[in-house]
Amino acid sequence: MKTLADLILLGDSRLYQTCEEVLESELAEVKNWVEDLDNVMSEVRAKYGFGRAIAAPQLGIMKRLIYMNIDEPVVFINPVFTFLSPEKFELWDDCMSFPNLLVKVKRHKSLKIKFRDMNWQEHEWHLEDDLSELLQHEYDHIDGILCTMRAVDSKAFKWRS
Repeated sequence: MKTLADLILLGDSRLYQTCEEVLESELAEVKNWVEDLDNVMSEVRAKYGFGRAIAAPQLGIMKRLIYMNIDEPVVFINPVFTFLSPEKFELWDDCMSFPNLLVKVKRHKSLKIKFRDMNWQEHEWHLEDDLSELLQHEYDHIDGILCTMRAVDSKAFKWRS
């Protein structure tokens, strides 16, 4: 079982790599990966007081897999954005891979995302506002993009108080 000590931190080259798709033949492994993601996210919540979702590459699992747990757990396997709204908003973004740093970014106000679940069933969801922002952040991780790379300007960084 992976723990907070296994979380990959800012500066690790794996955070900048594009992830490979999950294969249907890997579904048995996905269950273990999700348990690890859930455990580490729970530890981040306990230590830092935030964490609603985590992407597989943050634990060195270089697969297109996102785990979100707000009211209930949701697993996004091979997610693809099918729509990004032209309307954007600014916010201070945080990341488990650099938990004390906040970065001001712009995100799309709404989106549509297509993905597979743990039963390999396909879904398409429409998300807005904070959930839209959250999925954009995690989706960036599976494409090797960090919010530091999306900062609105050179002064868009601050320490968490």
